[in-house]
Amino acid sequence: MKPGARNLITDVSGLYVGNMADAALRSGVSVLVGDAPFTAAVHVMGGAPGTRETDLLAPDRLVQEVDALVLAGGSAFGLDACSGVVDGLAAMGRGFAVGAVRVPIVPGAILFDLLNGGDKGWRHNPYAGMGRAALAAAETGFALGSVGAGFGAATGFLKGGLGSASAVLGNGVTVGALVAVNALGSVTVGDGPQFWAAPWELKDEFGGLGLPMLFDGAAEPVPRKRMGEATTLAIVATDAALTQAQAQRMAIAAHDGMARAIVPSHTPMDGDLVFAVSTGARTVADPVADPFLLGHAAACVLARAIARGVYAARAMPGDLQPTWATRFGEVLPAF
Repeated sequence: MKPGARNLITDVSGLYVGNMADAALRSGVSVLVGDAPFTAAVHVMGGAPGTRETDLLAPDRLVQEVDALVLAGGSAFGLDACSGVVDGLAAMGRGFAVGAVRVPIVPGAILFDLLNGGDKGWRHNPYAGMGRAALAAAETGFALGSVGAGFGAATGFLKGGLGSASAVLGNGVTVGALVAVNALGSVTVGDGPQFWAAPWELKDEFGGLGLPMLFDGAAEPVPRKRMGEATTLAIVATDAALTQAQAQRMAIAAHDGMARAIVPSHTPMDGDLVFAVSTGARTVADPVADPFLLGHAAACVLARAIARGVYAARAMPGDLQPTWATRFGEVLPAF
């Protein structure tokens, strides 16, 4: 397993990510879109999710493919970002065909960033506009950290962010992850700079610090946020051809990566969920071994993406939490 050329979810060919944020609002939107509709599934393990159109991602539903996926800040207000993406896709003539009409299918999920110090006194919900702008900005290369849905994110005691990572497997299949890290738990061990995801790090992508020699893995954490203020939203994607049911199994396995990278995770106060995407570009050669490997790879890639998102967060005036770089005095590489 090695990183893809960009070490981003867009190493899965045919996928693009667009990000848009409002500095005054301290919030943003991230959109995943493809050259064509893609198979998608979802699995929710957090106790406080906020979602749109996720019921249609069950394997027994009529629609098996979607046009885009949205991750947004703004709590319930952020769900309107999906409407902006729907409008943008409709203008492109994309969507599920119903006679002469095309209806873009755009599931989404939101995180809570309403108490991060930004100006939330809008007269009109801004998220539809940000969603459409994020769609228009979609490309293969994008920054990490304080961008898109991760712009106003926070963790237990460090500023959160938008992360991504990828892996190319020995069988040629590519797996990638995109994640907005706004967790109740911590991505670092104790009071130090080391990331819980360190055992799965590739090529020093978040500092190469490893794990500390000693740490109290049995420590009892205290929640630092209140009910509804936390969520980690993720998308894992592959070019392997999967059914919706197989994609759902990949999403379930990917949650292991969230648990490896955030301690604690999947709490009653988090809305943790994972979307899974298949572009179907590569045939699954072994129906047993390949899905098995895909689940493992998705978990590894998601753990890495979570650490990268926090590692890359940038300090801004008015921050309520320190960034990883500010707290530990490290110089970050360019992303």
